[in-house]
Amino acid sequence: MLDVIRANERGRAHFGWLKSQHTFSFGDYYNPQQMGFSALRVINDDEVAPGAGFSTHGHRNMEIISYVLQGQIAHKDSAGNEEILPAGEFQLMSAGKGIYHSEYNASKTAPLKFLQIWIEPNQFDGAPGYQQKDFGRQPGLTWVITPDGRDGTLTIKQDAALAQLLLAENDSVDFPLQTGRAYYLHLIQGELALAGLTLQPGDGLKIAAMDQLQGLATKGPLQALWFDLPT
Repeated sequence: MLDVIRANERGRAHFGWLKSQHTFSFGDYYNPQQMGFSALRVINDDEVAPGAGFSTHGHRNMEIISYVLQGQIAHKDSAGNEEILPAGEFQLMSAGKGIYHSEYNASKTAPLKFLQIWIEPNQFDGAPGYQQKDFGRQPGLTWVITPDGRDGTLTIKQDAALAQLLLAENDSVDFPLQTGRAYYLHLIQGELALAGLTLQPGDGLKIAAMDQLQGLATKGPLQALWFDLPT
């Protein structure tokens, strides 16, 4: 099964200081056909004006991933973490039994663009946690988040994993598929051809019950996120 969510089908929110596009139902955007996929609940494509941001607010029992595409996030939370998250780095905050945090554009002159991703956990009411790391720019699939933190990856409280995908034009990739798993691909940059489909930036692809899948970067450079999820 392949099911495409096109970039122009996403929900939209505009608050002056924030422009956001929602792959799945979020806030005032409600689409009963897009309530998430497996444990993947939120992918928000956010652009934050200089000096603006999300004031202190709370989360509970959610694994929250931030991936900066342009600019820097100034992060501060009730667990005592106060960090700058630059473009290219991954941040994973485990809300656990409850955490408050704020996220601001660290620049007074340049916009901030980042992906905010929520994954529902399979462990509840534990201590909040914070992780942050740059995994470089190695071509192909590079795992950045796993359930067991293997090979220096960030550790998530769910049977799920996340990889970054980087390809040059005309490079191909064989996506790792296993029986009984679900997968999601979110394209950030470039153009990807696979299984008779062409994906553009902002498009997403739900994948289930398939045993092989290969993609070709028809326009590059290509950048995407690959989610390995429970069924």
